[in-house]
Amino acid sequence: MYFHQLSADSSRDPEKIIAEPQSDSLEEGLDPSPEGNLIYSISDRPPWYLCILLGFQHYILAFGGILAIPLILAEPLCIKENNAAKSQLISTIFFVSGLCTLLQTTLGTRLPILQGGTFTFITPTLAILALPKWRCPDSSADPQVNGTDPASLLVNEDELWKVRIREIQGAILVASLLQLVLGLSGLVGLVLKFIGPLAIAPTINLIGLSLFIQAGQKSGAHWGIAALTVCLIFLFSQYLSKVNLPLIAYKDKKWKVFQYPLFKLFSALFGMCGAWLLCFLLTYFNALPSSPSEYGYKARTDINLSAVKSAAWFYLPYPGQWGVPTVSVSSVLGMMAGVLASTMESIGDYYACARLSGAPPPPTHAINRGIAVEGVGCILAALWGSGNGTTSYSQNIAALGITRVGSRLVLQTAGLLMIILGLFGKFSAVFITIPEPVIGGMFLVMFGMVAAVGISNLQYVDLNSSRNLLILGFSTFSGLVLPTWFHSNPGMINTGVKELDQLIMILFTTHMFIGGFFGFVLDNTIPGTEEERGIKCWRKAVHKGPQMHTTDDSCYNLPFCTNFIAKFRLLQRLPFLPSTATQELRTQM
Repeated sequence: MYFHQLSADSSRDPEKIIAEPQSDSLEEGLDPSPEGNLIYSISDRPPWYLCILLGFQHYILAFGGILAIPLILAEPLCIKENNAAKSQLISTIFFVSGLCTLLQTTLGTRLPILQGGTFTFITPTLAILALPKWRCPDSSADPQVNGTDPASLLVNEDELWKVRIREIQGAILVASLLQLVLGLSGLVGLVLKFIGPLAIAPTINLIGLSLFIQAGQKSGAHWGIAALTVCLIFLFSQYLSKVNLPLIAYKDKKWKVFQYPLFKLFSALFGMCGAWLLCFLLTYFNALPSSPSEYGYKARTDINLSAVKSAAWFYLPYPGQWGVPTVSVSSVLGMMAGVLASTMESIGDYYACARLSGAPPPPTHAINRGIAVEGVGCILAALWGSGNGTTSYSQNIAALGITRVGSRLVLQTAGLLMIILGLFGKFSAVFITIPEPVIGGMFLVMFGMVAAVGISNLQYVDLNSSRNLLILGFSTFSGLVLPTWFHSNPGMINTGVKELDQLIMILFTTHMFIGGFFGFVLDNTIPGTEEERGIKCWRKAVHKGPQMHTTDDSCYNLPFCTNFIAKFRLLQRLPFLPSTATQELRTQM
């Protein structure tokens, strides 16, 4: 589904084309491969200092999305004014995100994919906290009015919000078992046999398009700053991508000068930091409005300085830190809708990540294992009490395409950085001062690229076919129309069963679920040849085009037990472990 276009020269020897992992020599490792135009592909090992810098760039890119989740949940959790509680939640969600990133890149799909908090869990969480018994007590009201709220009678202010987050923990903990079962049982891989480009294209396209509201809101805080951020990212990633800067390195007992593609590697980081620096200078010289009601105020860098002052220097999150999770049927059923939506989104992300990292399309066992590990990640997030689950981050996948660095080791380093830096509250709080328009400008570029990656799947489909145009147009347009209508008319769904109402609302307000569902159903029910649907060309690209990948399917094997699995055929029958026969078949076809 996600592949580079086929080369006209199909006579090249595939064995010579699959690149060997690059050495740690910086000078030898910076020549981009002519096939995929990647500086580092999935199995390559960049130098340690480059891993740290690039891993930190991924940390920064994910920071805004991960940080937004505890800030969104602050008010319904009754910690709007409790900066200490917010700081603890922020440290916890970054710590867990780093832990889950390490699990996914090492034991899951093994793709360079970052795991972080997911917005698909936000809607059911808000729905749960909107129930009468979980609403925050009104301190100005008569105490008897809030007598039905079990937490309103608690004197301890911390217990007021902890009793609520324990309810969310329990819902996520049980609901995530569904994701774990889907992966381990192979049901996800079975469904993938019926998924073609016309199902994947609207799904990935809508991941980017559905985020236009968030990008617009943040950019609209100051369009000039947002535009500057976009221009800087384009400048570094495109216009200056071929400009190498001379750097000095010590090798073989000599100092050597070599050319280094600094702008290409750190384009997103440089673009964001450049705009952030300008906002700091404008704030320092008081060139930006000082009143919250004036346009441009949110471009200031001193708005959230109080969060930095109130953050603890060191905080170690641990499982059960808020108490024992509580479980209720209604909360679990509602959260399951978020799990299903997150699963659909992650499957598409795997294909996008494989394409941009120089890996072949992920085999079924890798997808099954990836979904299972995401389920484990959500369970860990529930045990630690982040107030959310984890999922694959699309904006970090887009960064692979901009920087042209798809090394797995870079994302593993990013996971370690998230764990380590998550322990230092004040360090994480510094990035809260990044102005909204800077984040908005970065979102404009990143989410636009995600949408474009989805559209690129159509290269295999016959776009002269009215059948395909109808499926593509209807699934994409429905993915925009239906969620908008359901958001605007939340009270129209009334089946008499609250859990069912919540389930319907979650599914029909998830853009990528709607687009992927209609694309999947229509593509498999409306008559059409495999050539017309793009299936034939797609399979040909997978099996006949190994020259487009910088490695083979071995990049998806588990790192420590491949030989052990090969000795026992029983283990190869498990849907989440690689099969020797399947690998040989993919190689021969």
